[in-house]
Amino acid sequence: MNWLAWRMLTGDRTKHLGIVFGVAFGTLLIAQQSSIFIGLMRHASSQILDVTEADVWVMDPRQQNVDEIRPMPDNRLYQVRGVPGVAWAVRLYKGLVRVRTNDGRFRQAFLLGVDDASLVGAPREMRLGTHADFRRPDGVIIDEDGYKRLFPGQPVALGRTLEMNDRRAAIVGTCKMTPPFQTFPVIYTRYSQATQFVPRERNTLSFVLVKARPGVSPAELSERIERQTSLKAMPWNDFFWFNVRYYLMNTGIPVNFGITVVLGLLVGAAIAGQTFYLFTIENLKQFGTLKAMGVDNLRIVGMMFFQSAIVGVTGFGIGIGMAAGFFELMEASGHSDLRGLFVSREIVGLSALAVLSIVTVAGLVSLRRVLVLQPADVFQ
Repeated sequence: MNWLAWRMLTGDRTKHLGIVFGVAFGTLLIAQQSSIFIGLMRHASSQILDVTEADVWVMDPRQQNVDEIRPMPDNRLYQVRGVPGVAWAVRLYKGLVRVRTNDGRFRQAFLLGVDDASLVGAPREMRLGTHADFRRPDGVIIDEDGYKRLFPGQPVALGRTLEMNDRRAAIVGTCKMTPPFQTFPVIYTRYSQATQFVPRERNTLSFVLVKARPGVSPAELSERIERQTSLKAMPWNDFFWFNVRYYLMNTGIPVNFGITVVLGLLVGAAIAGQTFYLFTIENLKQFGTLKAMGVDNLRIVGMMFFQSAIVGVTGFGIGIGMAAGFFELMEASGHSDLRGLFVSREIVGLSALAVLSIVTVAGLVSLRRVLVLQPADVFQ
């Protein structure tokens, strides 16, 4: 019977391909838009993900996300160091700065100041230069994509100079990092150097990065820090989700991407359902003949869902392949805005559930006509 169902499905290639296209198009929209949405949420927390040495982030109690920073006085660092269970605690500066290149071009950039002694918070993957170059006077390290934005069309080379806050900075290295949410260059330097590259403020401490002693959990240490210093302290993974929730609650990103995903589901279901219904109507004589030969409704239903499964698997494979190929193409072409995005296993599972819904709806739309069909109707 399955062979017969397959022959019926592929008998009209136009309708067969139409159903497959509907499922593939829905899968593509769902997988691509969901992947971009999750990728943007990761980019919004890129600095949190890139700092792998610290267990706990400490900040002003009124701070709402990783970008809108309320600076703290430097003595907060020593208060945190005095909390039981702290192995070490270091400074981290994060802020926006205006950068001027030699040709007079201006750009906004993220400036990150890492601890002078330990270099905690420095980029993990260096492309040119080494972490030791942080020690060079006025030395800065810039991410590769940011370099291309500051010097478009020019080869990557060390030794170029920038100007920030009327002070000279020399590019001594380039690095690869998780792209930020805003498409600004990211510049790394030492904390003491960063405070010279920005307008003078009374307080400059953005975050305190903390490592827990062995046997002390980050969650427990965070509670101790909050209780003793009245600052906000969170394990890095909690801070990541805290930042993601801010963007979910205060921007239109989830609504816009959610609408696109739902439209993909509805369009896929509509195309597949309508085409599968027309396919069933045209094959009513065949189904009626099978009933006249003694094939019961249960076997007929099995045949129809076998056809739906074939369509679903084919369309799902094509749609996921197109979505994955899109991100691979963007990565290979050097498109920095979409760099680092990919179709995760969770997205594949979500898309599979969506395809299951699409083919189930498509099958149910046509099922009633077959179940109420009487064999005598075929021979009238």
